[in-house]
Amino acid sequence: MSIATPTTSDHATDATRLLLRAETRSSKRAERRAERDAMHGKRSLWLYTAAVAAIAIIINTPLFNAILVSFKPDGEIAKNPLALPTSPTLDHYANVLYASGYDFPRFFMNSAMISIGTVLLVLAIAVPGTYAIVRMRFGGRWIIDGASGLRLLPAIFFVVPFFVMFSNMGLSDTILGLIVANTFLNLPLAIILLASGLRDIPLEMEEAASIDGAGVFRTLSSIVLPMLAPTIVAVSVLVFIFSWNDYLFALVLSTSNATPVTLGASNFVTSTGIRWGDISAASFLSTLPPLLFAVFAQRYLVSGLSAGAVKG
Repeated sequence: MSIATPTTSDHATDATRLLLRAETRSSKRAERRAERDAMHGKRSLWLYTAAVAAIAIIINTPLFNAILVSFKPDGEIAKNPLALPTSPTLDHYANVLYASGYDFPRFFMNSAMISIGTVLLVLAIAVPGTYAIVRMRFGGRWIIDGASGLRLLPAIFFVVPFFVMFSNMGLSDTILGLIVANTFLNLPLAIILLASGLRDIPLEMEEAASIDGAGVFRTLSSIVLPMLAPTIVAVSVLVFIFSWNDYLFALVLSTSNATPVTLGASNFVTSTGIRWGDISAASFLSTLPPLLFAVFAQRYLVSGLSAGAVKG
């Protein structure tokens, strides 16, 4: 009786089987690991979304409360300002829009003219000025550093000098005066953001335009501005919001003719008491323009603010 000895082909077949089994086990382990990672990623995403939503709700609680109060009768406001309205009313909005002694449409128009005028003046100064600083090396790096430092100073630091200067120049209680004051406050922010956006634009494109015979203004208008559009939109949104929300300079530099909505709402604080419903309605209406502006320009706002970020 003879015993069959394993041949080389038998050894190769066994090795192949073992290799296939090992590969199958490793692929199954990899699949299980990928499933665990996917589940962990989904769980982390849900937790992150829930945390961000909770923070957003907490931050916007005053706005939500103002909206609720604006639809409540005075009796419900005095009883429980945090509860939902049981008898909703539009009386507070009617008082804001049509009551005597509170000219909301004029206050709204003043805020719109101040904010839009500030945006236009800031861009008219900041865009060519920043281009001269970054590309033409005008003034040196210290201008950008000085703008950053100026932005850190509190606004109240400039109130008294502006009040004295505008009183002597006849700009007190005027739309132009508030535009100039808000331009001064927001110009450093615009220079900082535009400088970051300009550094992201390849210098070779401007050099090619120069070789083709384009001058500085042609290069700025035809090459730089289209590529700088997201940053310009971000600057416009931020300047508009900051100018619209300004209260300190409006309080000091205006009395009646240039009163914006932020200051006009204080008219509902009377000697007989605080009319919370009317103030809430005025606050909600005055919040809508910058809120809608920011929502519709959100895509450009994010890309503009991320300009100049370190790329890995």
